[in-house]
Amino acid sequence: MEYIYAALLLHNAGKDVTEENVTAVLNAAGVAVQDARVKALVAALEDVNIEEAISKAAVASVAAAPAAAASAAAAPAAEEEAEEEESKEEEEESGMAGLGALFG
Repeated sequence: MEYIYAALLLHNAGKDVTEENVTAVLNAAGVAVQDARVKALVAALEDVNIEEAISKAAVASVAAAPAAAASAAAAPAAEEEAEEEESKEEEEESGMAGLGALFG
């Protein structure tokens, strides 16, 4: 993730995203740089319009926010249902144990 952040930082500063620049940013941040990862990142970003990718990501995250909120709201409800089922099972088990004591 640090490698992508370095590329975004360089882009935001108006600098070219090159192997040397990415390596310099990572070194300044105290990251142990892996040359192969830097080369792969620079090669992957070679034909990418970063501004366009950022704007598409911003639109996608705004569209995904309501769906994420709905699923987050559904999760506690599912947990509550599971807890209710467990408590019902425990009640049934304790009731059966009581009946066993009558005939035991």
